[in-house]
Amino acid sequence: MRIRDSIHSDRMPPSYYVASGKYTDQFRRLEGNVRAEVCVIGGGYSGVATALALAEAGKHVVLVEQNQVGWGASGRNGGQVLGGFGPEQSEYEKYEKVYGAENAKRVWEEGIRCVELVKANVDKYNIDCDFTLGYFDAAMNQREMDDLKEAKEDLEELGFPHKLRLLDQNDVKTAIGSDRFIGGLVNEGWGHCHPLNLCRGEAKAAEGLGVEIYEDARVSKLDYHENHIVVDMDWGRVTADKVVLACNAYLGNLVPRLANRMLPVGSYIIGTERLSDELANDILPGNHAVCDQRWAVDYFRMSADKRLLFGGVASYTGVHPKNIVKKMRPKMLKVFPQLKDVKIDYQWGGYLAVGLNRIPQVGRIDERTYFAQAFAGHGVAPSHSAGRMIADAILGDDELLRIVESVKHRPFPGGRLFRKPILAAGMAFEQFKETLRL
Repeated sequence: MRIRDSIHSDRMPPSYYVASGKYTDQFRRLEGNVRAEVCVIGGGYSGVATALALAEAGKHVVLVEQNQVGWGASGRNGGQVLGGFGPEQSEYEKYEKVYGAENAKRVWEEGIRCVELVKANVDKYNIDCDFTLGYFDAAMNQREMDDLKEAKEDLEELGFPHKLRLLDQNDVKTAIGSDRFIGGLVNEGWGHCHPLNLCRGEAKAAEGLGVEIYEDARVSKLDYHENHIVVDMDWGRVTADKVVLACNAYLGNLVPRLANRMLPVGSYIIGTERLSDELANDILPGNHAVCDQRWAVDYFRMSADKRLLFGGVASYTGVHPKNIVKKMRPKMLKVFPQLKDVKIDYQWGGYLAVGLNRIPQVGRIDERTYFAQAFAGHGVAPSHSAGRMIADAILGDDELLRIVESVKHRPFPGGRLFRKPILAAGMAFEQFKETLRL
């Protein structure tokens, strides 16, 4: 099922990422029938990472994407490359609760490895995606500062390998030129990138290793036979031994048992005109990716050509803003009033996918069908881990996949008709409680 609404079309969105894309050559369109060892459905990070890892091991892979590689969340997101695989990495007890005491450390370490996987691909394949280290968790009040201080202490006790710096009221302006924040935590091991260039650059690397990539290849159904699976696109088919479902928020109803365990949530970004060096250095002197601590976060960073990319909002209803600039610009000005005369050149949005427990959903439906979805808005790096662990399982090492697929992911209450309004009401209540605390 194709997604069609006021924001989505079958083509790339009118985003800053598309306008500044480096890997613009389109992939082929599938005509006829092809054979593969593995068919990956979905041309976002999870699918591309799976295909790339399998190709590195010599597997014959076909990847099909219903629109264009990077069309979905992988090419629309804020470009923040953050670690963690589900729970916050400072909250180790949650890893123990979710994955079990005997497996918690292994998954916690994957939360570190996922960023390293991104960086390794960028370096190995010389991907031009402006990859930059430096991330700032910004605190708006003392309660948030106390939480970040505790998080720093916990991470250091756990052996977190990257440099962490707590900034107080006196030195917060070294990271962010805004009076909205009283301090925060700098993490030198996380960072940001041009997400569309990352995704399509990795896809080009996979193609160079023999992966057949087809765009405009909408899958209508999966037909299971005794010795193979047929991935049917009506005008063409892929026959494969194994299938990987990497559609995330854009799965539609292709596999209902997966679709009812995640919910597409809208998120939106504006991009300013190019800023002067002086203004860019005033608002983000450390060139960090930034995120605040609220339930419905604001997130922002500077592009390589000095545009502020400012994102936020979480639409759980599936209804997009009629005017993204009108919705997002006041939020940006609350943080950076010095941008009041700056023009907005770009506006775009799309869906990310969340599950009830906000834990990535990675596993197997059966021994021939694998899936990865529901990264809850933090998927740039963890999706690479998901792709790698699926590839490892297909290659014969399913140790890590067995751990993460043991997590029980319940379907959303209310079915397809009522799950969005039920969740929207719950999220509105959480935001109301947060407003009272502020």
